[in-house]
Amino acid sequence: MAPVMFVALVLFLLLGYPVAFALAANGLFFALIGIELGMFQENFLQALPERIYGTMNNDVLLAIPFFTFMGLVLERSGMAEDLLDTIGQLFGPIRGGLAYAVIFVGALLAATTGVVAASVISMGLISLPIMLRYGYDRRLATGVIAASGTLAQIIPPSLVLIVLADQLGRSVGDMYEGAFIPGLVLSALYAGYVFLTTIINPTRAPGLPPEAQTLRDADGVTRRRSLLVVTILAFAIAIAYMKYFTKVGGGADFVILTMSIAVAVSFVIALINRFLKLNLLSRMTEQVIFVMVPPLALIFLVLGTIFIGVATPTEGGAMGAAGAILLALGKKRLTFDLLRQATESTAKLSAFVLFILVGARVFSLTFYGVNGHIWVEHLLVGLPGGATGFLIVVNVMVFLLAFFLDFFELAFIIVPLLGPAAEKLGIDLIWFGVILGVNMQTSFMHPPFGFALFFLRSVAPKNPYRDKITGKMMEPVTTGQIYWGAVPFVVIQCIMVALVIAFPKMVTHYKSSGIQLDQQQINKQLDSISIPGLGGSGGLPGLDLNAPPTLNLQ
Repeated sequence: MAPVMFVALVLFLLLGYPVAFALAANGLFFALIGIELGMFQENFLQALPERIYGTMNNDVLLAIPFFTFMGLVLERSGMAEDLLDTIGQLFGPIRGGLAYAVIFVGALLAATTGVVAASVISMGLISLPIMLRYGYDRRLATGVIAASGTLAQIIPPSLVLIVLADQLGRSVGDMYEGAFIPGLVLSALYAGYVFLTTIINPTRAPGLPPEAQTLRDADGVTRRRSLLVVTILAFAIAIAYMKYFTKVGGGADFVILTMSIAVAVSFVIALINRFLKLNLLSRMTEQVIFVMVPPLALIFLVLGTIFIGVATPTEGGAMGAAGAILLALGKKRLTFDLLRQATESTAKLSAFVLFILVGARVFSLTFYGVNGHIWVEHLLVGLPGGATGFLIVVNVMVFLLAFFLDFFELAFIIVPLLGPAAEKLGIDLIWFGVILGVNMQTSFMHPPFGFALFFLRSVAPKNPYRDKITGKMMEPVTTGQIYWGAVPFVVIQCIMVALVIAFPKMVTHYKSSGIQLDQQQINKQLDSISIPGLGGSGGLPGLDLNAPPTLNLQ
């Protein structure tokens, strides 16, 4: 019955039924058939209320509404607009500078918002018109924006990583720490593709003309070197402080604390320069520091406390939500309407996730009751090639399913079936979860159903329009250009999956920050423990713990 259940579920989904109701209806329908055929014990259904209540009572899933609310408040408070404008000016003069700015800001937004829709729509509204104005190739521009927005899938605090950790029964903090380096490497691969494009065909991504560079000093010079000087000085002070005034010698704690101190030092330097009117820093340097510090401070507040172990992901999400409100208040953009919209969107997404999870619980109860998990385990564990063969087959399967299912559906339907087989093959589940997370990221970029492509299509110009700055008539962006622009980045994401499989240390470094136990020392400690009065010298007379048990019936 298990294979029939799985095929029926796929058919329900292909027919367009809502995922949550297709899962639940499929589970109940086959439970009734199984009872009639004697293949399913009706006692299993008595566990259904407890399983649903357990889902609603899951503290880990509380992080989802917190991080969603944080991202929506930040997106509506104009942080993305300020970042894109300033970083675009910083990178603008070099070829492909605007594309580098989009990737850089996409990674920053991913580490602060964690919501793909917010990132793609923000960058599509702000960056796309500027890139088209200055002659960027439409395929490259749309592909960079859509791909950079999907970084919110893999760079913490990603919502899908929370769900994957929950489904695999692992720590969200470990999943975040394991995914951090692959997220940064993927951003670097995107930038590498832009660099190759500018080398092969410079006209596809020209630099900004001088008249578009507005962050200049009074004499018309940008003076970017002062930013480099401030950065070097701030990090030198931070490293010196960590070396001479703390006992932290390495690991995630050292990196996070050093970067936090460096950001604080650079902010203090910029404040002193502005209020004392020292004119030591250029206008661009001041602007970059004042725009970059708030999101970086929020990243260190949320991810830093999680990585160091001060806060759980749920607590980190709560701090992030409060921090986002304070940032919006500081920018004087916090309004009741903003809070209402963010709250409504958060409630809708949270209800969507919970309904899918409840439906998945109903489906899995019946699936487990007919020994479906054993069928899947035998099917996957018996694949040729051992763990490597398993990873290849699973990733190809997830890649193909991502054409039809989004990441939440994949995480709730497929991952619970794959996790036990992976564990039986000796695969580290955090590593496995990050591999799946990078793979599921492609579900946002697959033509024709990629959500990131839909988000970008909704804000890209559909008709010819007159540019506000130059006054020229601009051609619209076609759907075909958006789809073809996404293809190279889907290939890059597949390459990233292969890199994570080939170099597991990119993920498994998370173990070095945890508490390591020496099993031999533990065994010695246990052997040395003696309980007074039980056997041996000084024990109860006539009682020998090593003697075989006897039963006296007289």
